[in-house]
Amino acid sequence: MKVINDQNYELPVYDYEHFKPFLKVADTDVVRVINFWATWCKPCLAELPAFEELQAKYQDKKVEVILVSLDFPDQVRSRLIPFVLKKELKSKVLFLDDPHGDVWIPQVSEDWSGAIPATLFITAEEYRFYERSFQYPALEHELLSIKSDLTD
Repeated sequence: MKVINDQNYELPVYDYEHFKPFLKVADTDVVRVINFWATWCKPCLAELPAFEELQAKYQDKKVEVILVSLDFPDQVRSRLIPFVLKKELKSKVLFLDDPHGDVWIPQVSEDWSGAIPATLFITAEEYRFYERSFQYPALEHELLSIKSDLTD
């Protein structure tokens, strides 16, 4: 992993091989929610507040929200980092810089056409993939359907 440091912001950058460990969860209490998005994707931007709300509401209940940017590499400093700073995103943001999508996209999910937004819900026991947009009620519903004891 490398890091781009710009505007006093550190953005982790991964190729797929180094990103792959995020696709497994060993701790049975943890739910990892991974959203693939980009600043040029209007449906992605429309749903980002829902992921931020989920992160804020469940951060103390072992829910990890990771926003995986698929922005173009030449726009990371000019577009992605300014966007993250302007929106004050609290979820973990990382940049997946791997041009071999034809190789890694089917490894994320055989059902993934490569379109974004796309979201994963991962626990030690489950791996759910969705190629669709979410509004907060549906996002929270999916989270609670995978780990119902979060409301306790």
